[in-house]
Amino acid sequence: MSKLYITDTILRDAHQSQAATRMKTEDMIPACKILDSIGYWSLECWGGATFDACMRFLNEDPWERLRTLKANMPNTKLQMLFRGQNILGYKHYADDVVEEFCKKSIENGIDIVRIFDALNDPRNLESAIKFVKEYGGHCEAAISYTVSPVHNIDYFVKLSETLEKMGADSICIKDMANLLLPYDCYQLVKKLKENIGVPIHLHTHNTAGTGDMTNLMAAQAGIDIVDCALSPLANGTSNPSTEAMVATLKGTERDTGLDLNKLSEAAAHFRKVADRLKAEGILDPKVLNVDPNALLYQVPGGMLSNLISQLKQQNAEDRYYEVLAEVPRVRKDFGYPPLVTPTSQIVGTQAVLNVLMGRYKMVSKESKGLLRGEYGKLPGEVNEEVRRMAIGDDEVITCRPADLIEPELPKYREETKGFAKTEEDVLSYALFPQVAKKFFDTRDNKPEVRAETDSEEIREIFVEDLS
Repeated sequence: MSKLYITDTILRDAHQSQAATRMKTEDMIPACKILDSIGYWSLECWGGATFDACMRFLNEDPWERLRTLKANMPNTKLQMLFRGQNILGYKHYADDVVEEFCKKSIENGIDIVRIFDALNDPRNLESAIKFVKEYGGHCEAAISYTVSPVHNIDYFVKLSETLEKMGADSICIKDMANLLLPYDCYQLVKKLKENIGVPIHLHTHNTAGTGDMTNLMAAQAGIDIVDCALSPLANGTSNPSTEAMVATLKGTERDTGLDLNKLSEAAAHFRKVADRLKAEGILDPKVLNVDPNALLYQVPGGMLSNLISQLKQQNAEDRYYEVLAEVPRVRKDFGYPPLVTPTSQIVGTQAVLNVLMGRYKMVSKESKGLLRGEYGKLPGEVNEEVRRMAIGDDEVITCRPADLIEPELPKYREETKGFAKTEEDVLSYALFPQVAKKFFDTRDNKPEVRAETDSEEIREIFVEDLS
């Protein structure tokens, strides 16, 4: 076996998982030179919730952030997280929007695009895979890992084979909820290495406290790349520590070749950033804790934060454990979707409604859409009684959902005439119309104003996949 490669998530998932994606570009720039010299396989720095957070909370242009990072880290591949047909939003977009977003992401500096679908429906990855490759990017197709009666090693190997045939340049095991236990990981990686010809990349968290062991067992099984985060924003709901992984493998056949002194220098900078985020009340120390209950309820760490927030709003915090117990029941009724954006929010919100209002007395619009097939094919059998209660006699969509969406770019270009300065602005508006318009107004008329960060404002959309 050769050396193990590392992707560091310090510029994206680490602060998304622990600090609601509130790290500013100015927090990143001083560390860019040292990060660029370390020798990572890639730096994950864009996509996921960063796009929305930049405009909504930080008064920053996400495209400008990407260009700035590329200019400051020319020697390291930059990576983003892309939600398949959802792009970076929370609904399906037409293929022409997916194409343009892939094109512009790569033009502005992205090298590797990790593409996933909440339901593991390959049809929802078709366009993104095609266009990432067409415009010269590295396409890393992800399997959203979960545990259920329909999800087993054979399921994930077969799915990975499908994604490889579709053109994936690498396959990512995306364990957003830290459900992949170490020995199961060893078996899965072994099977994938026997059946898949492209590199295998592991992404896990430390929510339940098993992330370091899972990464180590993956290394023993021959994984090519693992995700880690520099220590100031590692562990807990975030990813396992980079320094710990590098030190563990030093002198072995999987030695990463990374310099602990350089990592320590980079970590020293981000320790100051983390301290500021704590002082501002954005980084809650609770996210640093290990919670083995994640293995029982199969709920990603950020989704837990969202459930608490929703219950607080209803003055029903005392019903937290009832909601946690309801989540697996809703998930079973809905055909065992993996809990990742947007399904984690949909299932979680429905569990809250069931506990507070009575089971399925009130069904959210998003739950109806999921049961109607608007998000794609659900992995397991749906409880048909629940589906009837939710959508009545509506026909269930069985085709690729995006086939039902007419081209949208001309409409967005028309709507943004007069305030969109670039094609990138049009795309920002397409994904987040109200947020983008407000950001453009501030950017163009009052550039000196910075958005205030509200540590109390926890929007469910930011409880992403913790990917």
